[in-house]
Amino acid sequence: MKDKLFPSAHFQILKSLLRWTIIIIPIAIAIGSMVALFLGLLNLAIHFRFKHTWLLYLLPVAGVGIHFIYKLVGKTSEKGNNLIIDEIHQPGGGVPKRMAPIVLLTTIITHLFGGSAGREGTAVQIGGSIAQAFGIWFKLNEIDTRIVLTAGIAAGFGAVFGTPLTGAIFAVEVLIIGRIQYSALLPCLIAAIIADVTVAAWGIHHTQYHIAVFTAVPHWFSQYTTFDFVLLFKIIVASVAFGLASYLFAFLVHGLKSFFVKNIPKQWLIPILGGLIIIGLTAIIGKPDYLSLGIDAEHAGAVTIPSAFNTADADTWSWLWKTIYTTVTLSTGFKGGEVTPLFYIGATLGNTLSVLMDAPVSLFAALGFIAVFAGATNTPIACTFMGIELFGGQYALFFAVACFTAYFFSGHSGIYGSQRIGISKTGQDGVEETLSEVTKARQTYTRQKLEKYRFRKG
Repeated sequence: MKDKLFPSAHFQILKSLLRWTIIIIPIAIAIGSMVALFLGLLNLAIHFRFKHTWLLYLLPVAGVGIHFIYKLVGKTSEKGNNLIIDEIHQPGGGVPKRMAPIVLLTTIITHLFGGSAGREGTAVQIGGSIAQAFGIWFKLNEIDTRIVLTAGIAAGFGAVFGTPLTGAIFAVEVLIIGRIQYSALLPCLIAAIIADVTVAAWGIHHTQYHIAVFTAVPHWFSQYTTFDFVLLFKIIVASVAFGLASYLFAFLVHGLKSFFVKNIPKQWLIPILGGLIIIGLTAIIGKPDYLSLGIDAEHAGAVTIPSAFNTADADTWSWLWKTIYTTVTLSTGFKGGEVTPLFYIGATLGNTLSVLMDAPVSLFAALGFIAVFAGATNTPIACTFMGIELFGGQYALFFAVACFTAYFFSGHSGIYGSQRIGISKTGQDGVEETLSEVTKARQTYTRQKLEKYRFRKG
């Protein structure tokens, strides 16, 4: 009898699922534990600087220290998230085990002395480094190693923000613009859930955000429909601004890095200049609101991500100042990540736009929170789910509209240089081919550097 109730393919699928579950669980627990350690140390470092504000004046010295840490022992680890993405696309030199402890240390140093950076980059690099190590220990083949590395990204991202579903989707969406790698989706989901549970088991808690209740439909057409098309129009207009803010951030972080490398002959001078710029800006502005993560308030009335959800609590140009602070910090060699600053930029920009457009403040702060991130990373689906996980599902349609609008208006830019183009946003083959050639050239250059490093080491 040819037709069976349960064909042999079902048993093969079950066998594969069990295998990946067994492989992923220890990896995710290790990543979650390392992320918990990182978050605990990061919180201590940030609050220690709050009590010792003079540490900011040592930021240039800290930058030089970070530079020499990577120069002496970091080697290829300095590529950060892009190294992991490159390794998934085309395996080469591997993700070194040293990446995890080095990026953890240098991120703590960055925040301890007031650098404006995030934490997602550190968590993702911790995930990729640990996943690579387990892949070697388990003697996985090339295809399985790629899946494990992708799951490592999911575990790190999901654990650091407390958003496991977002972490899983982000890991498979961020690799190639316009395409999702479904083969790794289940391992990524398992990894993100286990890592998030592990972080919670270590007693680490995440910041909670809330969208205040507002009147959804204007009374003058509520008798015809329960949907607020005026609010939807305002969201679309705001989301165009969110996408342009994403583009500005990506443009500055890459452009400033190229400018400093090209015009400053001694690389160790770059972090000194970056630190001096941050100190100078803080002195000019007269407040430390744009240093570090921007979640906890250093003083009463400080502009933070949570404060942006309150009525008119964000200054009009807070989003621009944070953009400048973070792009200068990251482009001059300090470590951390981009995502939490992007949350800050989006939330404060949303706050400003809500006042200008007479829209719900907390809703627009939430939309900016996820939409600027969506545009900068080219991951609108993951960011839509992030909105649902963080703020609730009742505004899912608005989240999707904001994220996809920002995604398109951010252009083909992005904070991850190794991200490939699967399908052009415009649908024009010429654009896709041009960007593909740039990616190929970058990968060729990276492989040449890795081969040169292995030759010297051998």
